[in-house]
Amino acid sequence: MSVGAALSALVPVSLLAQEIGGEEPVDVELVLAVDVSSSMTRDELVLQREGYKAAFRSPDVMRAIQYGRYGRVAVTYVEWGASTSRKVIVPWTLVANVADAEKVVRLLDEAKVRNLFQTSISGAIRYGVRAFAENSYRGTRRVIDISGDGPNNEGGLVSTFRDAAVREGITINGLPMILEGRAFGDETIALLDRYYTDCVIGGPGSFILPVSNWDQFAEAVRWKLILELSDAGPKVWRASGRENSGKAATTDCRIGEKMWSGMEQD
Repeated sequence: MSVGAALSALVPVSLLAQEIGGEEPVDVELVLAVDVSSSMTRDELVLQREGYKAAFRSPDVMRAIQYGRYGRVAVTYVEWGASTSRKVIVPWTLVANVADAEKVVRLLDEAKVRNLFQTSISGAIRYGVRAFAENSYRGTRRVIDISGDGPNNEGGLVSTFRDAAVREGITINGLPMILEGRAFGDETIALLDRYYTDCVIGGPGSFILPVSNWDQFAEAVRWKLILELSDAGPKVWRASGRENSGKAATTDCRIGEKMWSGMEQD
């Protein structure tokens, strides 16, 4: 038996990784980037948190986590608004069992719920890319999951940041919330799933899972996490051609900025 193999047999993987200055291997590094812009009410923000709490308590999600080669994932949960406005609710956390998942739930439960101003999906992607570079894990896959109820309106062209992330081997998935009564226009809401497909998601196996009302949200989050953490199919609304981020978008990826500029002029 080699020295390395002997050490591995005697020392837990996480401790060994720390002692030799390495990164702990996990199946997935997952950034949950959650929109808390001012278009959402406080009740909706609470429902959003509750959906993620329920998902991390789901036996199906835990099975998805333990199904992988390493049987563990690294997760962080951040709420975002403008490109410089975000709050990390759950710092990078290793999840391998129910007790670990409950740590995530507790942090979600304890953090104060509040809105942030504007909607910078590009800022959320940029933050996610940096978060991967700064953590102590090495994932077989790196995934940024963006949930939101409107298009990017600040912080740079979202598709540019998406393309840069994809070139680094990162997958971006989306949970567009196509909810009625939003102030930025019924037409934009109706096409939000297309906007996410053309402008936001990308990378190997990328998908969106649209939600049209809050009754669907908790189940959508649960199913989304199962897909992301197990790398299982079928994928939902897969972004055809996005693996190489080379297909031209049919949607105006600046629509949010244009709408925001129009509101400022009114």
